[in-house]
Amino acid sequence: MSTPVLLNAVALASLVPAALVPLRGGARRDAAFWIVVGMAVIATSVFSLALVSGAWQTDLGTALWVSVATTTVLFAVLSAVVPSGWRLGPLLMPYLAAVGLVASIARGEPRPMAGGAPAFWIDLHILVSVLTYALLTLAAVASLAVFLQERALKRKRPTRLTRMLPSVVDSERLSGWLLLSSEVILGLGIASGLATQYFETGVVWKLDHKTLLSLIAFGLISALLLGHRVCGVRGRIAARVVLVAYLLLVLAFPGVKFVTQVVL
Repeated sequence: MSTPVLLNAVALASLVPAALVPLRGGARRDAAFWIVVGMAVIATSVFSLALVSGAWQTDLGTALWVSVATTTVLFAVLSAVVPSGWRLGPLLMPYLAAVGLVASIARGEPRPMAGGAPAFWIDLHILVSVLTYALLTLAAVASLAVFLQERALKRKRPTRLTRMLPSVVDSERLSGWLLLSSEVILGLGIASGLATQYFETGVVWKLDHKTLLSLIAFGLISALLLGHRVCGVRGRIAARVVLVAYLLLVLAFPGVKFVTQVVL
């Protein structure tokens, strides 16, 4: 078994216990939680660094694995800093395990990124793009927690899953903070993307699917943040907007590319 295949298998395997431990009965932020999350952070980070060592690769698997690793790291930080942050684990970690599986299947022949942009701009654009995906993933998961909690309260039938998740108030607070952070980073990502495009093509504005979907997502998040501040928009309406914005960003790069690869 080659080293990349072995590292891929280890990274994928590390996400399984991290996905299962939060689902246990009486889950809590104990030693078992930190052990499995720490293993996931180390394994996915090492594999992602191995994939991009030397130069960034343009294949879909690399993009997804780097996003998984970054999201896992941010989740660990969130769990340590915010008392209720770790409770997003029952939704987040199974999702990351599924994305890791897709990344393992979708891995193609790695090809270095080509273009005339300075290395600094390319590195900056990649960094802010990955951070945007990771932050908005966490915001979308927090918004999904709000949606599930409010539905359970409305039906007066809490489930085992909703008992593990943060309360509606805590989920909304997490979602709002993460959403604001992702909006700032997304704005930087759009700006760095336009700068990179200018260096490569000499054209600042080129309306492709990635730019269009990113701008729509930016507008939706801006409208939601403004609506929350002015009109008090929250709850399931806000959660739906966040999930739509997240879907648009997923489609902006990995989603469209993956669908194209599968269909064509």
